[in-house]
Amino acid sequence: MAEKIRWGVIGSGGIARRRTIPEGIAPATNAALAAVFDVNRQANEEVANAYGARAAQNREDLLGADVDAVYVASPVNAHFEDVLACARQGKHVLCEKPLGMTPGEALEMTAACEQAGVQLGCAFMMRFHAQHRAALQLIEEGRLGKPVYARAQLSCWYPAMPGAWRQVPELGGGGSLIDMGGHCIDLLEMFFGRVTRVSCLINTTVQDYPAEDSAVAMLCFENGALGSVDTFFCIPDNSSKNLLELYGSQGSILAKGTIGQGMSGEMTAYLENSGAGYDAQQSRAAGDGHVIAPEPVNMYRAEIEAFSQALLDGSPVLADAEIGVRSQLILTACYESARTGRAIAIA
Repeated sequence: MAEKIRWGVIGSGGIARRRTIPEGIAPATNAALAAVFDVNRQANEEVANAYGARAAQNREDLLGADVDAVYVASPVNAHFEDVLACARQGKHVLCEKPLGMTPGEALEMTAACEQAGVQLGCAFMMRFHAQHRAALQLIEEGRLGKPVYARAQLSCWYPAMPGAWRQVPELGGGGSLIDMGGHCIDLLEMFFGRVTRVSCLINTTVQDYPAEDSAVAMLCFENGALGSVDTFFCIPDNSSKNLLELYGSQGSILAKGTIGQGMSGEMTAYLENSGAGYDAQQSRAAGDGHVIAPEPVNMYRAEIEAFSQALLDGSPVLADAEIGVRSQLILTACYESARTGRAIAIA
């Protein structure tokens, strides 16, 4: 294999065009864009021309090209067949989340790639945010103490639009919960470990489409910590600050704006020494936090470079198929909880 992974893209007209190609594949030091395909031929031609790639006429044409790995960014209901087709042709796959429409599809996609001897990754790019990595290091060093509670928020204004597949459950698997809540739940599992039980409420509160525009999920973690995720398609962009809150027995890590598609945001750690006595006044000191501000990293580039490097030297895939399957299991349990009104254990 060459020093650069040759990438193909299935679904070049959406997030691939907006983010993953210009910010991830194009500037990556160990990747090169070779071919693209989208059902929107005009968009596909424009992307191919802009980046000097081959405009494939269909999926089979792209898979027959000289590519090592494929980024699957098609609508969710197409992920299953797209990934299986890649595996049959011996292509490594980085698939946008979620992996298929159901846990069963995610498991079958995983098995197909294992049988074909190719890597399958799930595109949870927020795991690569520099401040998220710094927070994870503090937690792994024990600086937060015993995990107690975590909250992740991701909301936006997403009105009804013709052709918006995220607004149709049969195409996107759901609405705000699966589209944005999936990222939040994955981040909280990265910080606090496995979720064992969920309770969830969903609703279509404002928008006029079949998928939910409102979702709140409560999480129980294996280590005893609790968590919550709130995600909405019906809150104006600037009104939702996309908060991340991580609390432990020795302090907290609080962030604003790190959850999202950009690489900016603010994060502060309020950490104390263990063994402090009870303070009956419950005083709150002001301005005593430690600002966490590592050098910003473009998440899409970091994601592509990490996956490409794993193919080049066999290093672990940071967001692998197991993580994608976990996400599907938890999201499915959330939807079941919303439907039945019961707390649901994760299989």
